[in-house]
Amino acid sequence: MQLEQPSRETTATWSGTVPSAIDARVLVLVVVTAGLAASINVPYGGLSMAAVAFALLSGGGIGLHVLGERKLRRLTDDLVKRWVAAGGEIEAVTRSSAGMETAWHVHTPDGEIVIGGVALVPIARLSVEWQGIGDTMDASEAEANIDRLAESLYREIFEIGSATQHA
Repeated sequence: MQLEQPSRETTATWSGTVPSAIDARVLVLVVVTAGLAASINVPYGGLSMAAVAFALLSGGGIGLHVLGERKLRRLTDDLVKRWVAAGGEIEAVTRSSAGMETAWHVHTPDGEIVIGGVALVPIARLSVEWQGIGDTMDASEAEANIDRLAESLYREIFEIGSATQHA
């Protein structure tokens, strides 16, 4: 089985897809926390109760991470689609190569934009970084204000940023 590898080669236009980016650190945190919480059940309910608690807690935590990743991926996709519709030139969107973060690299002629964040549904946060400057906000807030967010980031990255880079 071969895993999807991000390509450093870029094409002239974006293909329209944002790859999946599961964060191994969050999964380890969920499993360790579930193990610690389940171990508390050993003296009270025995090993069978601890195993059930571990299965429920780790399954729930992994599910919340997958939902958070989907939310961030959907936000990334929405931002990139709006930027392309507004005239921004996107070459490619790749996921973080290490698998240790929920982040996507948006390749443009003027540089790389990193969109990512914390992918755990109740506390999901979106972060956008370009040329070393980043901004973070609640993912639900970003989803509710996606048009305004995309427009302000487009101005900052593609209009103002392109003008200062070429000057």
